[in-house]
Amino acid sequence: MSKLPFDPIDEAQRQWVAHGWEDAAPGMAAVTSIVRAHQILMARVEESLRPHDLTFSRYELLQLLAFTRTGALPLSRIGARLQVHPASVTNAVDRCEQRGLVKRVPHATDRRTTLAEITDPGRELVSKATESLNREVFTALGLDEEAIGELTGVLKHFRQAHGDFS
Repeated sequence: MSKLPFDPIDEAQRQWVAHGWEDAAPGMAAVTSIVRAHQILMARVEESLRPHDLTFSRYELLQLLAFTRTGALPLSRIGARLQVHPASVTNAVDRCEQRGLVKRVPHATDRRTTLAEITDPGRELVSKATESLNREVFTALGLDEEAIGELTGVLKHFRQAHGDFS
């Protein structure tokens, strides 16, 4: 995709004002900017994870399990921690299980609960994928540390204001 010689979001905001929607124009520009930034970041994340044959959701599952003390969590807790629908957790676990990256195991004390447990190959893969993401995405945002802190703070305030966490 070729670069435009102007910022299309600035132009959209100008058009919003010209059409009498000046009260909504800043919000439209903010939402559109966030959506576009999401597209850019996800494209970079997907490109970084492609050599590891991982999607971001499967990467998040593996990393979450790798961070736990035992390497295992109930499927319901995975969904809550990753803030995704139970069907998405089931799909990610199924795909990772097919590749031998996780396995389902019964809970030791609650027969109704199934755990997803990361395997050694899963730990190895998520470690390599994290190295790629750190190098190619997380430390290469094109913003200095102060700007990253400000952006994270603004987005945290937005998320909290919309009930993402208390």
